[in-house]
Amino acid sequence: MTKVAIIILALVWPAVAAAQALAPTGTLRAAYLASNPAQAVRDPATGTARGVAVDLAHELARRHSVSVAMVPLGGPAAVIEAVAKGDADIGFVAFAPERVGSVAFSQIYMLVQQSFVVPNASGIRGIGDIDAPGLRIAGGKGDSITLYLRRNLKRATLVETDNTPADAKRKLLTGEIDAFGANRQRLTNLLNELPGFRLLPDNLFGVPQAIVVAKGKADVLAAINNFIDAARASGLLQDSLGRSGIVGLEVAPPGYRLER
Repeated sequence: MTKVAIIILALVWPAVAAAQALAPTGTLRAAYLASNPAQAVRDPATGTARGVAVDLAHELARRHSVSVAMVPLGGPAAVIEAVAKGDADIGFVAFAPERVGSVAFSQIYMLVQQSFVVPNASGIRGIGDIDAPGLRIAGGKGDSITLYLRRNLKRATLVETDNTPADAKRKLLTGEIDAFGANRQRLTNLLNELPGFRLLPDNLFGVPQAIVVAKGKADVLAAINNFIDAARASGLLQDSLGRSGIVGLEVAPPGYRLER
């Protein structure tokens, strides 16, 4: 091997190795929540997904010179399982203490604000009224807001829906629940089918969104954290949030703490 070839190999090999570690198949398989508009929305006519998760996955793949395949899945547990088992290379999922274990979480890149839908006649005027005796407060099974409510509700009763808008709508209309919580975009969509209901003006908390990789991939996790830093600093992340058209999204500040 000539000296020039050795120099070229030394320059190229780190990038090749990084791409191989990130996407062993040559395609970055990025799992995300199909039902969460904060991550992505699928065009019913073309089947093409767009949104923050799509933008980040494509930019990450571009920087490593690999192709990308978006993998829509039904819930956080499915995303985590796909990454843990190697069926996906990365996953877009909200951080929650209950989800730590089989995957490693990146730093937080985005906050998705959560609130509640209540009947117009309800005495619940804001977040401060939610945790009261006799109230039945609902969230989707396994959703971040439901995990949060399970940890924090002291007086109200937590009710889980089956994670479909239809079940949340039915429970609200029949009076089985007094409030339903989710991210503000989901609730805005739900209100289009619920005359006589309103969205609370304030937020419970911002769900911290992260990228997960399989355990034991410290080099990949470090590369993703560096990528998030660059996407935040360059304005790429803020631009993506703006293009998404989704309400209630915020860029997470550097060093946002995971403890919640």
